[in-house]
Formats: sequence, structure tokens, C-alpha cells
Amino acid sequence: MADVIDCNFPVWGLLPKKETGVTQFLTKYPEYDGRGITIAIFDSGVDPGAPGLQVTSDGKPKVIERFDCSGAGDVDTSTVVQSTDGCITGLTGRKLKIPSNWHNPTGDYHIGVKNAFSLYPSKLRERIEADRKGRLWDNVQKSALTEATRQLQEFEAKNPQPTTPEDKQQKEELEARVEILNNLEKKYHDLGPTYDCVVFNDGKIWRACIDTSEEGNLQAGVFLGEYSITRNYAPLTPEDQLNITINVHDDGNTLEIVSMCSSHGTHVASIAAAHFPESPELNGVAPGAQIVSLTIGDGRLESMETGTALVRAMIRVMQRKEKIHVINTSYGEHAHWSSAGRVGELMNEVIDKYGVVWVSSAGNHGPALCTIGSPPDISSNNIIGVGAYVSPDMMVAEYSLRQKMPGMPYTWSSRGPTIDGDVGITVCAPGGAITSVPNFTLRKSQLMNGTSMSSPHVTGAIAILLSGLIAKKIPFSPYSMKRALQNSAMYVDTMDHFAQGSGLLQVERAFDHLVAYSGAPERDVRFSITCSLNNAKGIHLRGGVLDRPKDCPITVEPIFLDSDNVEPTRKINFNLRLSLVSDASWIQFPTHLDLMHMPRAFAVRVESGLLPEGVHATSIRAYDVTCVEKGPVFQVPVTVVQPMALPKTAVLPDVHFTNVLFKPNTIRRHFILVPDDATWAVLRLKGTEKDKNGRFVIHTVQLKPKLVCKTLESNKMTNVTSQSETSHGFSVEGNIILEVVVAKYWANLGDMLVDYSIEFHGVHMISGNLTMQAGDGINRMEVRTSLRYEEIVPVVSLKSSVQVLRPIESKISPLRSRDVIPPARQIYELQLSYNFHVAKATEVTPNAALLSDLLYESEYESQLWMIYDCNKQLLSCGDAYPSKYTMQKMEKGDYTLKMHVRHEKKELLERLSDMTILLNQKLSSPITLDVFASQSQAITGGKKMMAATVPPGLTLPLYIAPLANESKVSKCATLGTYLQGTLTFCKDDIGKKVNNHQFKYVLSEPAKKANGPSTKQEKDKVSKWDEYNEAARDLKCSWLAKLEPGEHAASLYDELKSAFPDHLPVHTAMLVSLDSPEARHHVPHDNLSDNAIFHANQIVAVADHVINSIDQEKLLAYYGMKSDQRPDAAKIKITMEKQKTGLIEALVKKGCALGRLYVHSIKNGEGDGQYKNLLDSMVATWRDVLKFSEATDSKVIILSLWHAHVHKHYGRYLKLLTRYYEDKPLKEIDEKCIDLAKTLGWNHWACHLNTFIPTRYPNSYKPF
Repeated sequence: MADVIDCNFPVWGLLPKKETGVTQFLTKYPEYDGRGITIAIFDSGVDPGAPGLQVTSDGKPKVIERFDCSGAGDVDTSTVVQSTDGCITGLTGRKLKIPSNWHNPTGDYHIGVKNAFSLYPSKLRERIEADRKGRLWDNVQKSALTEATRQLQEFEAKNPQPTTPEDKQQKEELEARVEILNNLEKKYHDLGPTYDCVVFNDGKIWRACIDTSEEGNLQAGVFLGEYSITRNYAPLTPEDQLNITINVHDDGNTLEIVSMCSSHGTHVASIAAAHFPESPELNGVAPGAQIVSLTIGDGRLESMETGTALVRAMIRVMQRKEKIHVINTSYGEHAHWSSAGRVGELMNEVIDKYGVVWVSSAGNHGPALCTIGSPPDISSNNIIGVGAYVSPDMMVAEYSLRQKMPGMPYTWSSRGPTIDGDVGITVCAPGGAITSVPNFTLRKSQLMNGTSMSSPHVTGAIAILLSGLIAKKIPFSPYSMKRALQNSAMYVDTMDHFAQGSGLLQVERAFDHLVAYSGAPERDVRFSITCSLNNAKGIHLRGGVLDRPKDCPITVEPIFLDSDNVEPTRKINFNLRLSLVSDASWIQFPTHLDLMHMPRAFAVRVESGLLPEGVHATSIRAYDVTCVEKGPVFQVPVTVVQPMALPKTAVLPDVHFTNVLFKPNTIRRHFILVPDDATWAVLRLKGTEKDKNGRFVIHTVQLKPKLVCKTLESNKMTNVTSQSETSHGFSVEGNIILEVVVAKYWANLGDMLVDYSIEFHGVHMISGNLTMQAGDGINRMEVRTSLRYEEIVPVVSLKSSVQVLRPIESKISPLRSRDVIPPARQIYELQLSYNFHVAKATEVTPNAALLSDLLYESEYESQLWMIYDCNKQLLSCGDAYPSKYTMQKMEKGDYTLKMHVRHEKKELLERLSDMTILLNQKLSSPITLDVFASQSQAITGGKKMMAATVPPGLTLPLYIAPLANESKVSKCATLGTYLQGTLTFCKDDIGKKVNNHQFKYVLSEPAKKANGPSTKQEKDKVSKWDEYNEAARDLKCSWLAKLEPGEHAASLYDELKSAFPDHLPVHTAMLVSLDSPEARHHVPHDNLSDNAIFHANQIVAVADHVINSIDQEKLLAYYGMKSDQRPDAAKIKITMEKQKTGLIEALVKKGCALGRLYVHSIKNGEGDGQYKNLLDSMVATWRDVLKFSEATDSKVIILSLWHAHVHKHYGRYLKLLTRYYEDKPLKEIDEKCIDLAKTLGWNHWACHLNTFIPTRYPNSYKPF
């Protein structure tokens, strides 16, 4: 039997347009395809080279502007140079050849550097890293390791038991080479290439070149003009295919390289406006529209949007001479409140003053209610929020489902209402598409889904509507556009009310509405709805059991577009006579409202006591009595939740549901008033039919005032079967309504019967402190269980140390032209600097607690921090959400954190000039506080509390004892440091995981160490005159060590030596002085001056004096003792430690000096005997040092380096340098490693190190 093949692929379902009437509209009006309309895409960046994004349907450029508003692509090009002999020197140190065809009238070249990987999205970076490793590292590394291993094996075969020192050292050298190569492979990390950037003005426009050759060949680099003028774009390299463009700011002092931080923005732009001349069925919704790409995602933050980027993007919209007609934002976060916030205020200004239509994705945080993100949830209801819908054609073409189902909202699409009562979702639209993605993905198209995809569908639809309106010269406003979409949408009764808003977008009906009612008096008016005292945007009652009527005051105020510039007569003449209607019998309201240009108030009574359990939604719709057919001019949303209250007489606080039928996308919502003392709950599910299983979403939410919906929320995808029970635990808070949603995932085909139950547990802390310190003594707590028997095992586990950092510097300065809100509102930047030290490699999380977890609702428009190492290398960035930005492993060392905050009001920034930051460092192992059942046991450190079974209603006291060994923990702590962790009460694993409290333990100030023995024996006491002489001697010694070698140092040394010939510090101070010029070199070198040799001879002489004055045998014998029982053991110990320190310092200085003398004599070709004696003396000195210290000790390692240097033991040399770098991360050490790697023939490592020298050692801190 022949196969039946359907060759008609449903391409119309790849980027769906039929469902919303787009296809029919464009068939009817082919020239209203977005022509003349400009869409601003606030996203991760749009690739102008992606398929379908080159030209519009009428042949104009598609992507007309590209700006990276985040600052991630900025390059500081404030260094200005002139060419010499046709070349300039870049900041990397490379010599850059100026191409002969460049025209630069001034001769000024602005130079900077940029790391390539900082421009890459994470997926591209992973691909390029793997490619570079395979191409530049793997094979040569394996060859080098093979050769080093072979040499070691051959040596071991010839010398199975090396006996001579030379043979032992040779074996150690070969082993070191193998070890180094193995460690290189384990610790391989590619920082990526660093490119020189050159900016100049050719007399007409700014141009920039990026030296991607890394050899100074600018002719082969990426050469671009400003994109807005030239439309130039090019891939950064042929391998990455990352199309970049440039902009230049601040008279050439800032180069902005515009990249993309993900593929998201290109996909969004393609849905809105892609144009495929050869394949029109693949077109976006508005193929005639042009695009302005404004990147709000910050590549330094894994594409997270920032306040800086959002404000700059809005400034660009305001500044642009040619109007931006519509903005799409497929981005957003959840806000704690929407009634205020700097970013939200500016969004309102863009709409209300500049007349821009703004469309935003509602969010992908469903299926629970009140999960709308910001935007669209800001202080006004100006923004068009879009939910995600999946159609039958999409199911077949995009998702390859086995069968079609009726159209439906996606399970994960966020649901309304907003927490303050607005509907949240204006309309819904197709939320998935297979369309273009950036070239760097190495694919033509890709399936993406989310409200991120439904939002650009509506944006494109608005573009074609505006195209038609402008062509027909029909007036409109952002407000009339939103009303038209709402009043023309197709409400689908079978779909979730809270996911669809007014319904599925219908383009042709919206166009007819806009045309028919373009002269309506409210066309340029929005209606500000405020409910109750908290200025909510709708009525939302969700506070508890509703058993009586609720009166809600409503205020409606008409506000004109660009109100300040509206003719007074329009405001005077504005009058609407409205009829108010609703389809709900449980609300009472006036039937009519006469509305003029002023706020009008009326009252609504909600008869909530009549409502059954569940959620109830309606709206009060206001119709113009003179033209009812145009639909409501405004609506007051009303949402009421009547919870299930568990009977107090119930044996157990459990709720059971049996044989519940679930079809694909079936959603069961349960609203339960949580019992008073409940602290966690468990949802258990099990299928009732054999061999049936399904994918389910479990979503639970409790809402708290002025807190984000994620505060008390859990969201989990799980499999439910009949074979075993699925359990899901989650935290709850008593006396707050809990929404529990059980939903079968939309794409999970088949029906299924499920039993499920919700059981409540509680171990409620009724008294006690969650912050304690040793001075408080025993911390008494009381816990109560009211719901059922609970087994309690209290555990306090402290997992991190939190240090409070104060700024060492603060500076407020005005920003440049791209940070000025039109017409002249200057934005200022507060920059704070903090220093901190990490004693041991650990996980670190900074937290500017004053501004944390605030973005759209923040009163400040941006907060961004950057951490740099001691060489100014940027290591990490973070912003408003500290939990997202943890440095997994921060090495030991000194660091600088810089923080910036922005606002146009300088006085608000001044309030933060002393703002502290918390630095959370993970402890190597958790610290547990002891918990006792009685205070007496806690005081004496007796028997700790074990498990206890507590019956309902019993109050149990607990006693937490202070840390017994706090001095060990706090020895390096600064004032204000505390330990942080969790307090758990439950023995049950589920309860322990979800029912925990944050616990803090404040450390006491570390005890100050005494400087020496507190008392002196009578015989040891000296006169004040002798004390003065000793103090004067010690002061002179300290200054001697600071003096450069020369006349003054020699004179002071002679004076001290004659007065105190046996005082060791006199001679060690002179050694420091003599060695100071060479001490500036941190690694051995051969470029020795005559002065260095002269001082080396002096060092040997002074060192010998110190060495000869110390009895080394006696010193060794002392340190070989197990214990010293002599009465004056403490005094002897101090003396011996001083002698040991002085001896080691003298031996090290002498050994290094001998090394220099040896290198000098070899270089000058002096007699064999001369340099052999020097070498023997140096080796003997090195061996003497090793009797008292390790070769890698910080005080000795420089001599070990000289020893390896003169013996040409390059493997040992590299191994020591690697260890040395841990204490002193210096460029000089890396450069020496490069030289040694080349000497050993390990050119791959030398190139690898050389590539990231400019990134690891920048000249200045990277700009914000």
C-alpha cells in the first residue's frame, strides 16, 4: 500500500495571522501593511541581517536604528592620539596600521578596548569558547602533555632511584612540567580576545574600526559608520556571525557597539514586521513597518533589563524627530506595587505626552490569578497588555501535536486581575511562532512561545491599523486604539476569562471601530479609575470570608492626551452622559453618570455575602447614551474571591477532591482561607485510572499587601500517575486566602481522572527573636501546633557570613546627552566605591538592601553594581535582584565594588551618599547553634533537644544558646558582621524544606590582641630613658628600611650599627633598603644595572653579618623540641621567632643577590670558577632557607624563583609562579609565564595568556 503524503504544509500556522483577521485585512487593504509606521522594539536587540529584516514591503530599510541602551556595549574612547608614520599604538599595546583610504581631517583618533566575549550572548559565547578550545588549544595541549610525560618516563627509566641533588631536581623539574600541563587543562578558562577600537570623524560622520585581527591590521578589521546614517552592519568575526553596528557619543569619547544579548528581540521583531519578498506567507504581521531596535536587556546581566536601559530607550523615543508610533516590550518583572515608581512614571509620560501606543506582554507566570507583570501593570492602565493564545493551526504546524484541539490560552500565560484590581490583559493573541532568529544562532528560524510572542503580534496589528488610519487621514490616540481593540475583540466563552481580557484580537473589526468613531469626544481622552483609599485601578476583594456587603468609592477622571497643550475650549466643551451597566446581580451602582472635565465620584456596593465559594468577575461598563454602539468608553473591573473556610470542628484540616476529570488545559482553582496557625501545606495527587498519566501544573499563591505575587508562591510542573502519589509541599501563612491551581498542561493530550487533597500543617512561632547575639544570652522561643500532631526537631543552621560595607568614596555627577530627558531634564549619577577582602575562595553575593528587589516600582531609576579585582578587571555585575547574581567562586584577594544609582533629582541621590551594601559570603561549612528543651540545660551546655511530638494546642518553649567558640568565627569580622542561615522546626522532610525562617546571629567585635607580655619581671624593667632610646632606635630602623640605598641610608646604617651592633633589625632594615630598587621587580630578570650589582655585593656582606650572628644549630634544635617546659619559655619563644624571621630574611636577600651576581657574571663572560662559586653559594643559601621554611612560603618564594631561574628549571619556575600569583596577581608574573611557555615550546599557552592580558589588566575601570 502506497504512503499517503500530504504535501500541503500548513505554513499559515508557523506565524499565525488568520486567527486575528490580519490575513483578511491585508487582503482587503494590501497597502495598509504598516507602511509609514515605525515600531520601537524594547528588547534584547534586533539583528538587521536576519532573514526578513532587510527591507519593508515598499523597499525601505527595515531596521532603521539600533541602540544598546544598557551600556553593556560601551567603550571608553576618551584617549586621543595622533598617528606617527601611519601608525598609532592601541591601548592593548599593539601597533595599529592606519589604512591609507581613511579620511581623517583632524588627525585625532579616539582609542579604546573591548573584550569580544562581553558582546556575546551566553549561548554564542559557549559555542565560540568550544570552537576556540578545539582550534587553538586541545591538540597542541595534548601534544605538549604527551611530550612532557614521555620525557619524565624516559628519565625515570634511566634513573629509577635518583641519588644526586642534580638528578632529584631534574626529576622534580620534569614532574613539575607534567603537573603544570595537567593543571592548565583542569583550570582552562577562556576570557576571549580583546580588540583595539579606533574612532574618528571623517569630516561628515563618526566611524569606528574594531581590530579583530589582533595584529594591528585595521584594514582587515570591522569598519563601520554610525548605523542611523549609513545602515552599516557586519559580523564581528566570520565564526560568530554576530552582526554589530555602532553609535558614537560624547564627541567621540564613547563608542557604543550594538550587539544582541539573546535571540529573543529578533524573533519578536520578525513576528511584528518581517518581510519576505519571495515567501510572503512567512511575513510578519506588518511587513511594511520599519523598526527601531532599542536594547533594554543588559548582556552583563544575562539579558536582564535595567532602569538605565529603560530610561535611555524612552529618552530616545522622546528625542526622535520622526515619530515612533508604537512600542513593543516583551519584557517585564513582577512589582511589589504599581501605584508609584520612577520607570512607570516615564512610561506614562511617553504615552500621555508623546502619544505613543505601548504594547506589552502580560507575563508567563500563570495559571494562578494576579500574576500580571510590570509592564503592563503600572500606575495607569495606559499600556495594552497581551495574553497568549494557541490556535488549532498552531498546534499542528508549530507543535506537531497528534490532534487539533479548540483554541485556548496557554497554561502558563499570566492571568488577571492585577493585584490592585485592573483587568491586566487587554486582549489575547497567538503566543507562538516559527520565524527568524539572529544569524549567530546559525539557523534561519526557530519556535519560541510566550506572551513575548503574542505582544508583537498585537504590535504588528496596531501598525497596520495605524497605517490605514494615517493613509485615510483619520485621527487617533493611544487611548482610542486601546478602546477599539477592547470593544472589537472576540470574547470566547469556553476560554479562561482571566487569560483573554476582552477576547481574541480582531483586526478588521478594530479598524472599522477606529474609522467609525474617530470623531468621538473621548478619542483623545483616557479615564483614570481609582477605587477606595489605596488608589486601586479596580475593585478587588480578596481579604477573607465575605459575609456582608462592601461599599467601594469610585472616582473617574477624564485626562486629555498632552493635557498641558490642549486647547482650553476642548476641555470646557468636554461632556459625556453615560449609562452604567453590568451583567452581575451582586453589585449595585448608579445607572447614570454625567462626566465633564473633572473627577467624578460614585459608590459601588458589592453584595459579596450572597456569593458562593470561588472567584467572581464582572465589570461596570460606561456607555455614551448618544452612541451606545461604539461600546463602553471605560470599564470598572470587579473581582471578588469568596474562599472556602475550613470548619473548626474538623478532626484534620484537610480538603479532598475525588475523581476530578482533567482534559488538556483543564484548570481547577480552589480558594481556601488558610487556618490561623498553618505554616505549610501539602498537595497530594494520584491518578485513578490504570496506565494513564499526565503532565500537570501545580500553582499556589497567597497575596500580601504591597508585596509581589511571588512572595508566597510555588509553581511546579509534575507527572501524575496511578502508580504512585505525587506530593508537593509549599509554605503558607495563616488567615490569608490561598489559591491552589491544579491544571493539566495544554499540550498533554487525553483525559484523566485524578484524586487530590490539600492538607495543612503548622508549627507556629508565637514568640522569640530571629536575630540574636551573644550578649543577649539564651534566646527563648515558643512554638505552637494547633492543627495536628507534629514531630519537631529544631535546627539553626548558619550558612553564610554577611559583612556590612560602607563606601570609601561617593561622587555625584551629571550624565551626558543620551541621559537628558527632553527638553532639558538632566539625569545625575551617584557612584559609590567599596573595598573588601576575601580571605578564602568562596561564593559571594552583594546586596544593596535599600534598593533591592525594586525596578519598575523603585523611586530611583537604576541600581547597578560591578566588582573588580585589584587589577581593575571586571569580574561580575548585578542589579536590583541580588538573588540572581551570585559569584560562585571568588578567589582570595582584595576587591573593589562600584555601585551607581541614577535620578534627575540630585537631592535624592545625596540621601544615598553613605549607603551601605551587604556582602554575603558562603561559609565553608555551616555552623549549627545548639537548641535545648530547658534554660538550665542551655546555660550548662547539657543535653540538647532531640525530636519531640507536640499535640495540637500545646505551646512548646525552646532555648537557643549563643555560639560557644564565637571568638574563632569573629576573629576576622568587621563591626556589624553577622551570620545568616535558617531556623527549621519540622522533622518531616517536606516541612523542613518549605517551612523555614531566616535567622541572623550578630557577631561581637573581635577582641584586640595584646602586643606582648602584659607584665615584665622586676629585673627586666628599664628606665624611661632606656625606653626612649629603644623607641628612637626602632623609629630610625623603620625609616632606614624606607630609604633608597645611597648616602643617607649608608650614614644612618653606620650610625645605628656603631650604636647597636648586635641589634638584628638594624641589619635587616639595611637589607630592605639595599634591596628596594630590585624589589620592584617581582620576578627574576636578566636586565641588571651596574647599581643593582653594586647593591647585590653590599646585600651579601650585610646578610652575612646577620647570618653569622645567629646560631642556626641552636635555632634548629629549638624548633625540633616537642615542648618547652622552661619557666621563661614565652620569652625564649619571642626571641627565637625574631631570630628565625631575621635569618630567613637575610638568607633570602643574600640568595637573590647571589642569583643576580651569577646572572651578571654569566652575561659578562667572567671566568668559570667565578660564576660556579656564586652558583654554589646561592644553592647552599637556598638549602639553608629550606631548613626553616617551605620553598613556596610567601617570604621565601622569590628566592625559589631565582633558584629555578638560574638553573633553567622552567617547569619548577612556572609551578612557583602559579603559586606566587595566588598572593600577588600581577601582570609581570603573567608576562614571565608567557616567556617561559615560549621557551618550553608551549606556544599555545603563551598565546592563550597573551590574548587576555588586556582584559585581565585594563588601564581603567569599565564604565557603567
